[in-house]
Amino acid sequence: MKSTRLLRTVTRLALLGSALCAMQMPALAVETGAEAWLRYSALSPQAAKKYQRLPDRVVLLGDSLVLETAHQELVRGVAQILGRTLRIGDGRAAAGLTAANPCGKGAIVLGTLTELHALRPEMHPDRTLSSDGYWLKTQKIRGSECLIVAGATDRGVLYGVFALLSKIARAESLADFDLADTIAKIDEVQQPYAPIRWVNQWDNLDGRIERGYGGPSIFFADGNVRGDLTRAGQYARLLASIGINGCTINNVNAAPGILEDNFIAQVGRIADVFRPWGVQLSLSVDLSSPKVIGGLDTFDPLDPRVAEWWRKKVDEIYRRIPDFGGFVVKADSEGRLGPSTYGRTPADAANVIARALKPHGGVVLYRAFVYNHHLDWHDLKNDRAKAAYDNFHPLDGAFDDNVIVQIKNGPIDFQVREPVSPLFAGLRSTNEAVELQITQEYTGQQRQLCFLVPMWKAVLDFDMRIDDGGTENATPVKDLVAGRVFHRPTGGFVGVANVGMDANWLGSPLAMANLYGFGRLAWDPGLSAGKIVDEWTRLTFGDDPLVVKTIVAMQLSSWHGYESYTGPLGAGTLTTITGNHYDPGPESSEENGWGQWHRADHTGIGMNRTIATGTGYIAQYPPGVQKLYESLADCPDELLLFFHHVPYTYVLHSGKTVIQHVYDSHYDGADRARDFISQWKTIEGHIDEERYSDILPRLEYQAEEAAVWRDAICNWIFHLSGIPDEKGRVGAPSQR
Repeated sequence: MKSTRLLRTVTRLALLGSALCAMQMPALAVETGAEAWLRYSALSPQAAKKYQRLPDRVVLLGDSLVLETAHQELVRGVAQILGRTLRIGDGRAAAGLTAANPCGKGAIVLGTLTELHALRPEMHPDRTLSSDGYWLKTQKIRGSECLIVAGATDRGVLYGVFALLSKIARAESLADFDLADTIAKIDEVQQPYAPIRWVNQWDNLDGRIERGYGGPSIFFADGNVRGDLTRAGQYARLLASIGINGCTINNVNAAPGILEDNFIAQVGRIADVFRPWGVQLSLSVDLSSPKVIGGLDTFDPLDPRVAEWWRKKVDEIYRRIPDFGGFVVKADSEGRLGPSTYGRTPADAANVIARALKPHGGVVLYRAFVYNHHLDWHDLKNDRAKAAYDNFHPLDGAFDDNVIVQIKNGPIDFQVREPVSPLFAGLRSTNEAVELQITQEYTGQQRQLCFLVPMWKAVLDFDMRIDDGGTENATPVKDLVAGRVFHRPTGGFVGVANVGMDANWLGSPLAMANLYGFGRLAWDPGLSAGKIVDEWTRLTFGDDPLVVKTIVAMQLSSWHGYESYTGPLGAGTLTTITGNHYDPGPESSEENGWGQWHRADHTGIGMNRTIATGTGYIAQYPPGVQKLYESLADCPDELLLFFHHVPYTYVLHSGKTVIQHVYDSHYDGADRARDFISQWKTIEGHIDEERYSDILPRLEYQAEEAAVWRDAICNWIFHLSGIPDEKGRVGAPSQR
C-alpha cells in the first residue's frame, strides 16, 4: 500500500512539474516530431478569442492516478494552446461546489458519472456511457458557466480531456465561449466501438524491432528493460490521446525469457509508466514456456501440470502488475512451436492460458496467422490464403469467452491490397479482433509515403453479407470484430505499431498519420479517412489552409499511388518476399513454399481461387460474397488477380487489357510520386524549416524508388508476356 501511495505521489509531482514547465517556457522553435499530434501549439490571438470565456478553474472530482493525469494534462494543454493558467481547485470544497451549484463560480469539472451524480443526480447524458466513454457538457447554473468532462470510468475522463484539448487545438467550436451573454450548449457523448483497442510492438529483448523502421526499442536494450523509460511513458500518453487502452510490448515471436521471475519484475516498471495513462500492459508469450523455462518435460496444453504452471505464472504476474491486460500468442506458424506438437488444437492452447487469466480479468489474443510455409508450389490446389479459415473455422465455439482470435485484415500478409479475410464471417461463437499493420512492412517501410487509413476503411466497411441480405442486413467487418453481429462479449482492433527511439517515433513525420488514424478508427470506425487526416494535419502542422489542403491531398492519394507502382490488380506487393520485403522482386514470390504466389507465366497472371476450377478459396466466404468474386464478370478489377488467372489480354471493366493496365498504372504511380515533390514545395515557408527540410528529401527519394519499381515491374512483365506497351514506353513500339 505504501509503495502504491509513493508511486502515485511521484507520478503526480512529475505531471505537475510538466504542466508548470509548459506554463513557464515558450514553445520550442525546432520541431522534431517527438510531440506528434500533441504539440499543443499556441493558437493565434484571433482564434484564441473563441475561448475567452472558458472557465479559468479546473476542479477534479475523485482521487486516482488516471484522474490526476487528466487534471494535469488539461492544465498543460490549456497553458500551451491558449497561454492561460487554469487555477487548480482541490475537490468540491475548494470550488465552492454544492448540490445546488455544482459549478461554483465557474469551472471545468472533471470526474466520473458516479462522482457527478453524488453532487447532482439529475445531471446525466441522454445515453448510458459504456466503459471508457465520456460526456462533454456545457451548463449554466445560477449564472455560473460550467464545462463538464465526465466519464464512465477514470480512463473515460482522461479520454474526454484529450478530446476537449484536440477541439481547442484545432480551433473547433466548443460552446462559443466568446459569447457575451450566454453559453451555447455542447452536449456530446462519445463511446468506443469495441473494448479491445490495442497496439502490438514487435520488440525483441536485445533492443531490435522486427519490422520496425523507427529506431531501436523504447522498452528493451541488451536483454533487459531500459533503465530510462521516459520514452515509454511518452508513448503511453500518445496512445491514450487516441483512445488506445492496451499495448503488447514484445515480439509475437516471443522469447520465453520474458516470463522469467526476474524479468517480470523489470516488465513491471513499464506497467508503472503506462498506468497513469490508462494503458494496460500485455505480453506476447511462447507456448513452450512451461518446458523451456518452467522445468516441465512438456508444454502439452491438456497436461494438468502445464495448466498449473500457467496458473502460478499468471498469479505471479498479477501480484506485480495488478492491471495486467493478458497475452498475445503466435503458435504453429513460421517455425513457432504450438499445440500441434501434441496433436492439440489452437483452442486447447488458448483455453489453458485463458483459464489462468480469467479470475484476474485478463484475455488471450490468439493469432489466426497459422499456415504451412513449406507448401508445394507445383500443386495448383495449394493455397496459403485458405489456412486461417481451415485452421480456425472448425473450432468455432470451442474457445473460452476471454479468448479473442486475432485475424489479419487479409488472408495473406499485410499486402498493399487483399480481400477481407473470410474468417471474420466464419466465427459466429468466438470473439474476434482485426489485426492491422501500422508499421509499413510491405507498403514502403516509412521511407515512402503511404497513408493506410483508406485501405483499412475498405476492410472495416466491407459487408460480409452473412445473411446474403440487403442494406438492412449489412454485416460489415467493423461490426463483426466489435462483437455486435453475433453478440460476443469482447473483441476489437489491434494495430502492429513498432514505434522506436527515433525522435519522430516511426522514422518519418508523415508516417505518424497511420498511428493516429488507427487509434481514431479503433475508437470510431465510422470516421472518414478525410476527417481523420484533416484532424491529424491540423494538430501536427497547424491550420494554415494551404498546408492543410496540401498534406491532406498528398496523404489521401498516397495508398493508391503506392499500389499503382508496386502491386496492381490484387497481385500483391511484388516485392522480395524472401528478402527485405521492400525492393521490387516479383520472381521471389514463385517456386517456393511461402504461398505468396501470383503464378505469372508467358500466357497470363493471377491465382485461380475459384470454386469451380481453382483452389476453392472463394467457398470460404458467405454466398453473397462468393457471387461477387467467383464470376470474372463481377469480380472488381482491383482484386482480379487475387481470385483469377487470366491472359494478359483480358479486358478489365475499365476497358484496358491487364497488360496495358500494368504499364499505365506503373507510369501513373511514378508520376504521382514525383508530383508529391512539387506539392510539398508549395508549402515552403508555411511550416517550420526543420520538418520541411526533413520531408522534402524523403519525397525525392520516393520518386526515385517509384521509377525503379516502374521499370522493374514493367520490364519483368514485358519479358514474360512479350506484349509491348501500346504507348511505346516498354518493349517494341506498338504497331499502328
